[in-house]
Amino acid sequence: MTGPYSGESRAVFAQTVIQADFVKPSLRTFIFGMVCIAAGAAAMRYYDSRHPSVSKTSAPESITPVVSAVDLQHEPLWAYGFEKPAAAGEMAQPQALPTRNLRPNEDADEQTRLRHLIGSNASFSLVDIRDGQNVADWFPIEHPPLPDVIAHGPVAAAERKRGCGFCHLPNGKGRPENAPVAGLPVTYILRQLQDFRTGKRKSADPRKPNTNTMIDLAKSLSDEEMKAAADYFSSLTFTPWVRVIETDLVPKTRIAGNLFIPTETSKSEPIGSRIIEVPENEEQSELLRNPHSGFVAYVPPGSMAKGKELVTKGGAKFVGSQFVPGKATPCITCHREDLLGAGDSPPIIGRSPSYIARQMWDIQQGTRRGEPAQLMKLAIANLTPDDLIAISAYVASLRPAESPRASR
Repeated sequence: MTGPYSGESRAVFAQTVIQADFVKPSLRTFIFGMVCIAAGAAAMRYYDSRHPSVSKTSAPESITPVVSAVDLQHEPLWAYGFEKPAAAGEMAQPQALPTRNLRPNEDADEQTRLRHLIGSNASFSLVDIRDGQNVADWFPIEHPPLPDVIAHGPVAAAERKRGCGFCHLPNGKGRPENAPVAGLPVTYILRQLQDFRTGKRKSADPRKPNTNTMIDLAKSLSDEEMKAAADYFSSLTFTPWVRVIETDLVPKTRIAGNLFIPTETSKSEPIGSRIIEVPENEEQSELLRNPHSGFVAYVPPGSMAKGKELVTKGGAKFVGSQFVPGKATPCITCHREDLLGAGDSPPIIGRSPSYIARQMWDIQQGTRRGEPAQLMKLAIANLTPDDLIAISAYVASLRPAESPRASR
């Protein structure tokens, strides 16, 4: 990217200003930050003036898919719920259709026995909980009534339908293997659904099955269902439910449905260059799909400090009196200082680190090709997989009262 919003132009301007004789050293960092934010804001205004928001009646664009080379060897496999890179030609298998059928390898009485959660007046059997076409809502008083598309799925999908609340949960918090959609702007949700429809949003890992399910469901949504889903999830208040812990060692795990599940309570496996995000309580999350039971994200030592530098400064720093440009645009430039987002830049504070890293990699690899993603691709082009870990860990560790803005 060239011109007044390019990283090169911004760095040259910032260095010229902050090294001027009349600028006190104590003001240099402040001036640099303001230059970054001003440039980012100008870029977003330039973009917005030429790209109107998605409306509920906008028809999917007719596009020609662009085939780009995806770097499968350096992929952050942990973010996609895999341990080994995809083999040549390996693709996702279709997810099983929702059903109320009893599982032959499980006791029938256990599958039909009613279950209860602390604080809930509802009761559901495992058959009920597994029924994706009739979402089990443990805490209906905590949110508005579920629209039909959230509870049951797109009508046009017929037997293939799933309620949006089945994967993303009725409270919209989602899980590490999908998206936390609560509190996202309506226009952002609508744009993502359109991108799924038109081939502009796919997974960089061809084996990830729920992305293909999402594409299929988005294509089945009517305009009215799409707007109802966006309005519902946008109306919800997102509250973080991931604990981030820096550690050298993690529990051994198995992978089920692209989600890491601990197989031991002790920590005996080196974490390496990974984030391992697991349920706080496997039974509550997996068996009962309790929307109150969160997750733990184990991250490498030093991740959060490194992430803060990238999020707030893009990695820029001073070496003596010399300004060294960063490798990326600071996240706060577009996602705001509080990381609660604005316009096509969604809120990211406190959300799943697996999801955040996955989206950055998808954008880098060109499998998210919506127009706002092109700005993001420029901003994060030079980030390494370890940088993605650091950013994701830091952002996930924050709470609204602990945002970069609030911590000043």
